[in-house]
Amino acid sequence: MKTIKLGRSDLQVPVVAVGCMRINRLSAAEAERFVRTSLELGANFFDHADIYGVGDCEEIFAKAVSMSPGIRETLILQSKCGIIPGRMYDFSKEHILRSVDGILKRLKTDYLDVLLLHRPDALVEPEEVAEAFEALHGAGKVRHFGVSNQNPSQMALLQKFISRPIVANQLQLSVAFATMIARGLLVNTGDAAAVDRDGGALDYCRLHDITVQPWSPFQYGNFAGVFLGSDEYPELNAKIDELAGLHGVSNTTIAIAWLLRHPARMQPVIGTMNLQRLRDCVRAAEVTLTREEWYQIYLAAGNALP
Repeated sequence: MKTIKLGRSDLQVPVVAVGCMRINRLSAAEAERFVRTSLELGANFFDHADIYGVGDCEEIFAKAVSMSPGIRETLILQSKCGIIPGRMYDFSKEHILRSVDGILKRLKTDYLDVLLLHRPDALVEPEEVAEAFEALHGAGKVRHFGVSNQNPSQMALLQKFISRPIVANQLQLSVAFATMIARGLLVNTGDAAAVDRDGGALDYCRLHDITVQPWSPFQYGNFAGVFLGSDEYPELNAKIDELAGLHGVSNTTIAIAWLLRHPARMQPVIGTMNLQRLRDCVRAAEVTLTREEWYQIYLAAGNALP
């Protein structure tokens, strides 16, 4: 598995991250097989969140991997906190500290490699976040910090107060949900896709060495569905299938390879629990699309060039 440096940290991470949001849909034996297969493929970066399965997903993962100090050192674990589903977001110091203690207990580990703030909190007090981060890092509970779904101003405000660099930002991105890319290509045009909806998050992350972690890399719209095999995207699927044949891989592999081809050196977070799709996603690390192939896929998804 190819690796990249995660932001400005000292972590070398696989270019594909394994999302564990759906691991609670598996039986104990299936979860164990899934985690073992991931590790065999070199995909040892696992993404969690305290709200996934209301904490069950972290517990299931810990059991599936048979967590122990020896096993722990072979893993890179990331989790997220800050969402109280259906009620509010909470980036208070008290909530962050309490959440991390719960995450560590469920994962049966003493530390997280990466902690992300899960979506923005309108009432964030960055001084409190900084205090929480300092306490967690000082206690050895969290080694690196990041965010999700934040724009440049939100990241800059947070970075003003925290002493350690933001290493990652999880943002929704796929060829069928490529607003971050489209607005850059259509700058200074009257096209609706030129509207800046994220404050230039992609460029900001590249300028400040923050790794973009695309989530829902197969989705279109706001959880509208998966574009692979969808009647909504016949031209896109035809092009992806054509290139899959040329490269001797699956359409799943091409969809992830499209993200990996971008020079931002992204780390897609895949959510599949299917072993064959897991293998196909990981194989994308071995495929390098040409510039022309990348643009062919981009245009086939209905994106435009000026």
